[in-house]
Amino acid sequence: MNVTTSTLSLTVADVNASQDFLTTHLGYQVAMAADGFASLTRDDAAVDIVLLRQGTEVLPAEQRDQRAGGLILALTVSDLAAHEARLRAAGAPITMPLREEPWGERLFQLTDPNGVVIQLVEWVTPSGDEAGAGAWDGTWDGSGAGAGDEAGAEVASDAS
Repeated sequence: MNVTTSTLSLTVADVNASQDFLTTHLGYQVAMAADGFASLTRDDAAVDIVLLRQGTEVLPAEQRDQRAGGLILALTVSDLAAHEARLRAAGAPITMPLREEPWGERLFQLTDPNGVVIQLVEWVTPSGDEAGAGAWDGTWDGSGAGAGDEAGAEVASDAS
Protein backbone atom coordinates (compact mmCIF):
# COMPACT_ATOMS: atom_id res chain seq x y z
CA MET A 1 0.00 0.00 0.00
CA ASN A 2 1.28 3.45 -0.92
CA VAL A 3 -0.53 6.21 0.98
CA THR A 4 -0.42 9.38 -1.11
CA THR A 5 -2.13 11.72 1.32
CA SER A 6 -3.95 11.65 4.64
CA THR A 7 -7.34 13.20 5.21
CA LEU A 8 -9.29 13.59 8.43
CA SER A 9 -13.05 13.79 7.90
CA LEU A 10 -14.91 15.62 10.67
CA THR A 11 -18.67 15.82 11.10
CA VAL A 12 -19.53 19.21 12.61
CA ALA A 13 -22.67 21.25 13.26
CA ASP A 14 -21.36 24.37 11.46
CA VAL A 15 -19.01 23.69 8.54
CA ASN A 16 -18.43 27.40 7.87
CA ALA A 17 -17.34 28.06 11.48
CA SER A 18 -14.70 25.30 11.42
CA GLN A 19 -13.62 26.28 7.91
CA ASP A 20 -13.13 29.92 8.94
CA PHE A 21 -11.26 28.88 12.09
CA LEU A 22 -8.87 26.54 10.27
CA THR A 23 -8.19 28.96 7.41
CA THR A 24 -7.80 32.01 9.66
CA HIS A 25 -5.71 30.53 12.46
CA LEU A 26 -3.94 27.47 11.01
CA GLY A 27 -3.24 28.41 7.40
CA TYR A 28 -5.51 25.88 5.72
CA GLN A 29 -6.86 26.72 2.26
CA VAL A 30 -10.19 25.71 0.77
CA ALA A 31 -9.66 23.13 -1.97
CA MET A 32 -13.39 22.54 -2.57
CA ALA A 33 -16.59 23.65 -0.89
CA ALA A 34 -20.33 23.22 -1.28
CA ASP A 35 -23.37 23.44 0.98
CA GLY A 36 -22.50 21.43 4.12
CA PHE A 37 -19.07 20.41 2.83
CA ALA A 38 -15.55 21.79 2.74
CA SER A 39 -12.24 20.20 1.81
CA LEU A 40 -9.22 21.97 3.31
CA THR A 41 -5.54 21.53 2.54
CA ARG A 42 -2.13 23.03 3.24
CA ASP A 43 1.03 23.21 1.15
CA ASP A 44 3.06 21.31 3.76
CA ALA A 45 2.79 17.83 5.28
CA ALA A 46 -0.25 18.57 7.44
CA VAL A 47 -3.23 16.25 7.12
CA ASP A 48 -6.00 17.44 4.79
CA ILE A 49 -9.36 18.02 6.46
CA VAL A 50 -12.86 17.37 5.15
CA LEU A 51 -15.71 19.01 7.03
CA LEU A 52 -19.21 17.55 6.68
CA ARG A 53 -22.35 19.06 8.17
CA GLN A 54 -23.90 16.87 10.83
CA GLY A 55 -26.98 15.11 9.45
CA THR A 56 -25.86 15.25 5.81
CA GLU A 57 -27.27 12.48 3.64
CA VAL A 58 -23.83 11.83 2.11
CA LEU A 59 -23.06 9.83 5.25
CA PRO A 60 -24.62 6.46 6.03
CA ALA A 61 -27.71 6.88 8.24
CA GLU A 62 -25.95 5.50 11.35
CA GLN A 63 -23.15 8.09 11.03
CA ARG A 64 -25.13 11.23 10.23
CA ASP A 65 -25.49 12.50 13.77
CA GLN A 66 -22.25 11.17 15.25
CA ARG A 67 -19.40 13.39 16.34
CA ALA A 68 -15.87 12.29 17.12
CA GLY A 69 -15.71 12.64 20.91
CA GLY A 70 -12.21 12.68 22.37
CA LEU A 71 -10.56 13.34 19.01
CA ILE A 72 -7.49 15.59 19.04
CA LEU A 73 -6.03 16.82 15.76
CA ALA A 74 -2.29 17.02 16.58
CA LEU A 75 0.03 18.95 14.27
CA THR A 76 3.79 18.87 14.87
CA VAL A 77 5.35 22.28 14.20
CA SER A 78 8.59 24.12 14.71
CA ASP A 79 8.84 27.32 16.79
CA LEU A 80 5.85 26.38 18.93
CA ALA A 81 6.15 29.39 21.27
CA ALA A 82 5.88 31.79 18.32
CA HIS A 83 2.72 30.04 17.09
CA GLU A 84 1.20 30.17 20.56
CA ALA A 85 1.95 33.91 20.82
CA ARG A 86 0.56 34.58 17.32
CA LEU A 87 -2.65 32.64 18.00
CA ARG A 88 -3.13 34.24 21.43
CA ALA A 89 -2.66 37.72 19.89
CA ALA A 90 -5.22 36.85 17.19
CA GLY A 91 -7.77 35.92 19.86
CA ALA A 92 -7.81 32.20 19.09
CA PRO A 93 -9.28 30.20 21.99
CA ILE A 94 -6.25 28.60 23.69
CA THR A 95 -7.92 25.92 25.81
CA MET A 96 -4.76 24.33 27.21
CA PRO A 97 -1.78 26.65 27.75
CA LEU A 98 1.72 25.93 26.50
CA ARG A 99 3.43 23.30 28.60
CA GLU A 100 6.25 20.76 28.42
CA GLU A 101 5.89 17.13 29.37
CA PRO A 102 8.82 15.30 31.04
CA TRP A 103 9.33 13.11 27.94
CA GLY A 104 10.08 16.12 25.73
CA GLU A 105 6.70 16.99 24.24
CA ARG A 106 5.91 20.72 24.23
CA LEU A 107 2.31 21.45 23.37
CA PHE A 108 -0.75 23.63 23.67
CA GLN A 109 -4.33 23.20 22.53
CA LEU A 110 -6.98 25.37 20.98
CA THR A 111 -10.59 24.49 20.27
CA ASP A 112 -12.60 25.48 17.21
CA PRO A 113 -16.23 26.71 17.39
CA ASN A 114 -17.53 23.14 16.90
CA GLY A 115 -15.45 21.74 19.76
CA VAL A 116 -12.70 20.24 17.57
CA VAL A 117 -9.52 20.19 19.67
CA ILE A 118 -6.32 21.07 17.80
CA GLN A 119 -3.03 20.40 19.54
CA LEU A 120 0.18 21.97 18.30
CA VAL A 121 3.25 19.98 19.30
CA GLU A 122 7.02 20.45 19.20
CA TRP A 123 9.48 17.78 20.35
CA VAL A 124 12.45 18.86 22.46
CA THR A 125 15.20 17.01 24.29
CA PRO A 126 13.65 15.86 27.57
CA SER A 127 15.19 16.98 30.82
CA GLY A 128 15.61 15.19 34.13
CA ASP A 129 15.09 11.46 34.68
CA GLU A 130 13.17 10.99 31.42
CA ALA A 131 16.22 12.06 29.37
CA GLY A 132 17.94 8.72 29.94
CA ALA A 133 18.12 5.61 27.79
CA GLY A 134 14.94 4.72 25.99
CA ALA A 135 13.53 8.27 25.92
CA TRP A 136 11.81 8.95 22.62
CA ASP A 137 13.55 11.63 20.58
CA GLY A 138 10.54 12.49 18.41
CA THR A 139 11.80 10.69 15.30
CA TRP A 140 10.41 7.62 13.63
CA ASP A 141 12.65 4.92 12.20
CA GLY A 142 9.85 2.82 10.71
CA SER A 143 10.50 -0.14 13.00
CA GLY A 144 7.55 0.42 15.31
CA ALA A 145 9.80 2.11 17.89
CA GLY A 146 11.05 5.66 18.26
CA ALA A 147 14.73 6.21 17.56
CA GLY A 148 16.62 5.59 20.77
CA ASP A 149 13.99 3.13 22.02
CA GLU A 150 16.26 0.18 22.70
CA ALA A 151 13.50 -2.20 23.78
CA GLY A 152 11.49 -1.40 20.64
CA ALA A 153 14.58 -1.91 18.48
CA GLU A 154 15.06 -5.37 19.98
CA VAL A 155 11.46 -6.30 19.20
CA ALA A 156 11.85 -5.01 15.65
CA SER A 157 15.07 -6.96 15.07
CA ASP A 158 13.50 -10.15 16.49
CA ALA A 159 10.64 -9.84 14.00
CA SER A 160 12.94 -9.82 10.95
